[in-house]
Amino acid sequence: MLKFLLLVAIFVLAMPARADAYIGPGAGFAVAGSFLAIFGAVFVGMLAIFTWPIRYVIRAIRGRGAFKRSRIKKFVVLGLDGMDHALTEKFLAEGKLPNLAKLREEGCFKPLATTIPSISPVAWSSFQTGANPGKHNIFDFLTRDKRTYQPKLSSVDIRGPRRVLNLGKYQFPIGKADIRLLRKGKPFWVTLGEHGVFSSVLRVPITFPPEKFYGVQLSGLCVPDLRGTQGMFSFYTTCAEENVEHTGGENYYVKRQGNTVKSELIGCASPFSKNGDFLKCPFVVTIKDADRAALKISGDKYTLTKGVYTDWIKVDFKAGFGIKVHGICKFLLLGTEPEFELYVTPVNIDPEKPAMPISHPVVYSTYLSKLQGSFATLGLAEDSWALNENVLDDDGFMQQSLTMDAEREKMFFDSLDKVKQGLCVCVFDGTDRIQHTFWRDIDEEHPARGERGENKGRNAIEQLYRRMDALVGRTLERCRGKDTVLMVISDHGFNSFRYGVDINRWLEENGYLTVKDGQREGKYLSAVDWSQTRAFANGLGGIFVNLKGRESQGIVEQGAEAAQLRDEIAAKISQLHDPVRNQPAVKQVYNALKVYSGPYKGEAPDLFVGFNKGYRASWESAVGEITEQIFHDNTKAWSGDHCLDPSLVPGVLFCNRRIDTEEARLMDIGPTVLDMFGVEVPKYMDGRALAVADADGDDENAKVQNKTKGVNGE
Repeated sequence: MLKFLLLVAIFVLAMPARADAYIGPGAGFAVAGSFLAIFGAVFVGMLAIFTWPIRYVIRAIRGRGAFKRSRIKKFVVLGLDGMDHALTEKFLAEGKLPNLAKLREEGCFKPLATTIPSISPVAWSSFQTGANPGKHNIFDFLTRDKRTYQPKLSSVDIRGPRRVLNLGKYQFPIGKADIRLLRKGKPFWVTLGEHGVFSSVLRVPITFPPEKFYGVQLSGLCVPDLRGTQGMFSFYTTCAEENVEHTGGENYYVKRQGNTVKSELIGCASPFSKNGDFLKCPFVVTIKDADRAALKISGDKYTLTKGVYTDWIKVDFKAGFGIKVHGICKFLLLGTEPEFELYVTPVNIDPEKPAMPISHPVVYSTYLSKLQGSFATLGLAEDSWALNENVLDDDGFMQQSLTMDAEREKMFFDSLDKVKQGLCVCVFDGTDRIQHTFWRDIDEEHPARGERGENKGRNAIEQLYRRMDALVGRTLERCRGKDTVLMVISDHGFNSFRYGVDINRWLEENGYLTVKDGQREGKYLSAVDWSQTRAFANGLGGIFVNLKGRESQGIVEQGAEAAQLRDEIAAKISQLHDPVRNQPAVKQVYNALKVYSGPYKGEAPDLFVGFNKGYRASWESAVGEITEQIFHDNTKAWSGDHCLDPSLVPGVLFCNRRIDTEEARLMDIGPTVLDMFGVEVPKYMDGRALAVADADGDDENAKVQNKTKGVNGE
């Protein structure tokens, strides 16, 4: 162990820095990491174990009076990402959601206003902090690098150490890595902990790296895979014609020698290579017959059955000097004849031996792994890009989604059983991922139906809502005490994504953006002539002014010129009309300086486009490609979305108690939890405590609330 800790103190491993951009949940967007980030967690975990008794005594003394002012003992928040209010109303009216109907009858069911924009990392950040995005600094999945204009992940910045010791053909990074959560503000469970209230927080988006507080946490959306991307799958095939580039994954051409196929998994970058070489884990597949094969990897053997995922398999990447980096992945044999085809999930961080801090305390993920076995740790674990790219079929993707939800339920119910007093929060992602990929089931006019075939009566979304209703029923059984409040919430709703809008092409056609002569091809805005460009789009609906003093090649003067340009673009693009469908593509455009308040509003895109039903920023626009037309049919499996005007996609709020506040917002949930525990709501929060009745229905002690207006409370 001493040798190991010395290695931790001396050497630093750098993950590869890539330029891949996030173009939708599941796509690869790489971040940089470090050896200290990978292995230092062990040392921190040991400290947590040894100092736990002391910390427990201190908190016990401090928390003696924690519940004196509380109206409850336990507050449970079940987050169903993306559950849509209109669909829920429909299924309730049809009698298909009996447990949610019971919850409505016992307490309430309301629409829950989302954020501007209605994008998961933005919304869940407002949920955590009780504040508008101008106070927590998250405005999209992506932001832009002001220096290079390249897209980068908005939620986390991971940098290796500054110094490197060069010895011949090897390098030895020295110093401390910096893993920094870019979401600002304080989550309400941190405030609870300061008042002696324990919290269990599971898979809430934008909680990586995990923060310290009085409780336990497993990070959610934006946790990277072992390579540092947001999800890089691998596809192995003997078909040379399939040797093409895949978005969100990599294709490997392999040769079959008799019944044997040999290849390797790609891991993180070598800690000691000057050339940025990747660590690799070799494997061998021996084909038995048309439906079966044997896999040998990391010294163990497994059976592969066509169309059936393996369990999580532990894989080791040898870094040298007795150091191994641990990951987990699943294998899916797709075929052996006439061609060999094998899919491998992104290599997840092993929760038992985490290569980066994914939980608080660090040992919490190890505890969960010992409790229930290996589980997905990747923030975007359901591999929608493998489905979009036709590597996975619908059934293969659905198997993944069901498995991820089952893993989540085990840890959630363990939390409900263990936490007798305090807060339990858990977010399930399946509602979001399945609606994204199977909305084509319920939209007969969707372009993807013709491209991907009719689904012959399948309704994956109705089945999803029924499963979530059953989950609510099982949750209710564990939340029967009169001192327990249960809320079922979603961060936003859903609608169809039929047509993509190339915002940068619109800016070009209207004279705000200029493309270099003969250089239209290329991603990440590489074709833009910045000396002639006044505005550009980035991410899923944001428009930036190319501002002097802010962007490295800005040409628009700050002040009156920039203000006039914002108003002009907003007025014009709000009138964007789809000539083929003869309908408006935009419902409303939002000026960030007007809809946000707080110290970070200047970091937001200058404008947000609130798209009408059926429209979203195109796939090309999201990666900075500038095409030759504004409108594009969306023929991908990813057929539903919520990146449209927030007024069109409210979420849901169910509670086992009556709530008398007329209009509820996602940012009101945190203040409500604080208020129910008798903790004063911090003044920086924009959210307001909802008027929740007491267990006997008497709400005299509930705060009298003013009606709220707008989705962000400004």
